[in-house]
Amino acid sequence: MSASDDDPTRQRRAGSAGPGRLRDAIPPEQLIAAYAQGIFPMADPDGSIGWYRPTHRAILPLDALRIPRSLRRTVRRGIFEITSDRAFPEVVRACAERPAAVGSWIDDRFVAGYTRLQGLGRAHSVEAWRGGRLVGGLYGVHLGSAFFGESMFVRPEAGGTDASKVCLVHLVAHLRARGFTLLDSQIMNDHMAQFGVIEITHARFVRRLRAALDRSAAWEPFVPADPDAVIP
Repeated sequence: MSASDDDPTRQRRAGSAGPGRLRDAIPPEQLIAAYAQGIFPMADPDGSIGWYRPTHRAILPLDALRIPRSLRRTVRRGIFEITSDRAFPEVVRACAERPAAVGSWIDDRFVAGYTRLQGLGRAHSVEAWRGGRLVGGLYGVHLGSAFFGESMFVRPEAGGTDASKVCLVHLVAHLRARGFTLLDSQIMNDHMAQFGVIEITHARFVRRLRAALDRSAAWEPFVPADPDAVIP
């Protein structure tokens, strides 16, 4: 689940689909097969889709979420309406909105592909609303009892400061309540480290992934967490 500018090309590639080979949505069955093997896609600068299997993987242990003091206050204030799957395509598109100098690994093929995956119940979003406006959110893939965090976004100019972080708090509470066992964060970065994300080897990740795929966990119903229940 990335909120930084980490360069995915530093990670080990598991293959690619050139721009002339995949112009439309990434097929859901291809996404499901890749995630089940610990592989995820990113759009590369040349227009191809790279499939990545990092040598080390970032995960957030569901019993070890760290909530900074300032974020605790924001969660307790309850200034955002938290929902799930109300605006999935909009969340993915918002995650793709990055400065041109930074670039984005999400394009229309991803929006279409993950939206189709969401229609199959294999991808979900968590949204934060304020005054009826979408001001933050995140999305990811759901297989078995694993949730693969893909990306998150925030719109502070619309009153959404810390909205994506609040979504993360509600996501973790929801995954714990529904019996999920693995939350993948893909690539380690300083932003996610503050919440307790750790890095493990690919081999350890695969073992945890296989165990998570052997168990089932239902996403529905989604109920926003009680702040007193998730914040000590």
